[in-house]
Formats: sequence, C-alpha cells, structure tokens
Amino acid sequence: MLILPRRGALQLGAAALVAGSASAPAAAGDLAIGMSFPLTGSLAMQAGIARDAVMFAIDEANAKGGIGGRKLGALVLDDASTTTGQYDPALAATNARKMLGDPSVMAAVGPLNSGSAKAVTPLLSQGGMATISGSATNPDLTNPKFASLYRPGGVPVFFRTVTTDAYQGPNLANYFAEELKVTSIVVLDDSGAYGVGMADAFAAQAAKKGMTVLIRDRLDPMNADYTAILTKAKSLGVQGLYFGGDPAAGTKLAKQAFDILPNIPKGAGDGVHTPDMLTGTGMPAIDGWYATSAASHVLDEPGVKPWIERYKAKTGQNPADYTITYYDAAMVIIDALERVAKAGKPVTRAAVRDAIQATKLTMLQGDVSFDENGDMLSKVVSIYQVKYDPAFPLGDVVHQFRYVGAAPEA
Repeated sequence: MLILPRRGALQLGAAALVAGSASAPAAAGDLAIGMSFPLTGSLAMQAGIARDAVMFAIDEANAKGGIGGRKLGALVLDDASTTTGQYDPALAATNARKMLGDPSVMAAVGPLNSGSAKAVTPLLSQGGMATISGSATNPDLTNPKFASLYRPGGVPVFFRTVTTDAYQGPNLANYFAEELKVTSIVVLDDSGAYGVGMADAFAAQAAKKGMTVLIRDRLDPMNADYTAILTKAKSLGVQGLYFGGDPAAGTKLAKQAFDILPNIPKGAGDGVHTPDMLTGTGMPAIDGWYATSAASHVLDEPGVKPWIERYKAKTGQNPADYTITYYDAAMVIIDALERVAKAGKPVTRAAVRDAIQATKLTMLQGDVSFDENGDMLSKVVSIYQVKYDPAFPLGDVVHQFRYVGAAPEA
C-alpha cells in the first residue's frame, strides 16, 4: 500500500515521475518497502530526495520482474509535525507501528533523522523488521552499549549506508584545525539527538586538536533570535563556528551569524548539506559555509555517470549525495529480498533482516557491507563548501555545495 502525504506541486510532480508501477497499493501476495520521512515542513526537500531515490530503485526492480515474480510496492508515510514543521519522533513511532501492521512490508528505508530513528528502532526490533537509513548518523543507534534500548528483540535491525557522527564531527574538526588553522571556536547544537551528538563529537576532537572551545551551547529551534550567544562569541574573539543540527535552527543561525560573525569559517554536519538550508538561509549569508556528508562523494566518478543519466531521464532531477546513499539502502533491501526468494525460503522479515546483515555488494558508493552492529565498514566523510553559482537554482545542492575533499581522519 502507498500513502502519499500532501506536499507542494513541485514535489508531487517529482514523486509522480518516480513512482510509476510502485505507486499502486500492494496487492495480496506482493511485497513492500516501508518509508517514514518528514515530507512536509522544513525538511521536505531533503526528505523528497530520499523518497525519490527509493522509489527509483523500486521501479527498477519491478521493471526487471520484481522479486521472484512478485511486485514490489511501497508504504510511504510522513513523520513531520504540522505544529512545528519539523520531524516528530512520536509520529515516526506511529508510522513504524503502521509498517509492522502491514504484512506486505518486509523492511524499511529511513528514518531521515537520528531522533526519529531512536524512536522507531526499538519498535522495529520487537517486530523483527530491519530498517536502513541513508542519513541517520547518531552513533548510539548501533553502539552495543545501548543494545538493551535499541535491540530489545535481540539481533540488530538498524543499518545505515553512511558512517556515523563518531567520524563526521571529529573529521571536520581535524579540517578546521589542520587546514583552516582555527584555534578558538563556538560550538552550538539544535537540542535534537542528531545535533547534540554531532556537536559533542566535534567539540571533543576540537579540544584534542588544540582548539579552545570558548562556548558550547544549545539552541531552541522554536526561538527566532540567537543574537545573544553570537554577540557573546564575538566579544570572546572566536575564530570559527560549528553547528550541529538541522535547518529549522540552522537557517536562523546562519543569517544572524552572517551579520555578527561575518568573517570566520562556519561549518556543520550533513543536516545542513540540504536544499532547505540553502533556500531557507539565502545569499549571501549561506555562502562559504562548510558541511560534511557521512559518505563518499561519487557523483563525479565516471562509473556512476550512466546511472545518473538514467535517474535524470526518469525523474527530471539531478541526484544529490544522499540520493546515492538512499538508493543504495533500497538496493540492499532489494538484493536481500532476491537472495531469500532465490534460496526458496519463505520471504519473511526475519529472513530479510538476516540477508541484510550478510550483505556484500558493490554499489554506487563502492563496497557496501555491515559490521555485526549494522554500521557500514566504510568510514569516509566528505567535505563541501557553499560556493554560489547563479547559473543554477539556489536550492540545487549538487551545484551550490562544491566538493572540497575527503575529511582528514580522526
């Protein structure tokens, strides 16, 4: 079954181009992949990128005959709050229950955000359903220390096709210290699970690299004014700013930091490597910001070009870096489904989870396999910087974020 939430006409058009045969409700005996993304509100554009990548993979699978002759569908749900316009872990948990209640859904892709992932993973664990995120990077989700919390059903069910904040935050701190020669910094987060984890990891490594963390503080995404903390940072003479979080707070911070701290390096994690951060902040305030991606940058690789052309021809969109990680996430599930079906085994959630755990694939971003906790073996972190190109729309992540290189390893 497929549930499409309300969204803008542009996003509806993109979804219609991608959905194709996967857009019909799953019939009896068919299989489905579940998705829960914040498809409305401040992260709608980023969520649309993830959804469209998965739908493209599903369409490809169906064009090849499906899974053992069975059609593959999708259950698509919105986990954005209509009150706050942000992702809502409580709604994500409700969506997880809906997925578990639909017998056609064998596995899920997502969630987009670590806060939602923390809410749904225990439920999916108890229900025996695997999920693969292409963007949720909080390390706790796969840390054996928290197994009783996130694996109450026993074996891991949360996997990801990105690395974690344990590498993303520290590696950008290395870049700030080694390449940008920053010696003092203000580190802020947006109070969410993802943002706090990113900022803490960055701050810890910054201190190890000899940077003085003059301010380590938290922002409320519902507040409109962050000038007090920025003015304090200015008075202390900070040489850099790091933000852990999403565009809900990030856009306001970037606008105000441009006025108060205009000439210092500013950086963040993959939460701001998004169309929403670009369009919500605007020029010139967002120009020059650094952002990381918790995966390899492969969009310029010659071997990926044919896939890019197929994707553009089908969707009318340029893929972004997280198009790649979400496409790979969907393909891991599709491969697992195919291996279970070809082995002549009943296609069950438990069998699919076990097949995902045993994945050894060469995908768009390279070799994809998981450790015993569900983490990617690859730990590459990529760095980008906003370099505005007026020849392309401001929200075009591919052309407005220029690839700098792989981050120095922690």
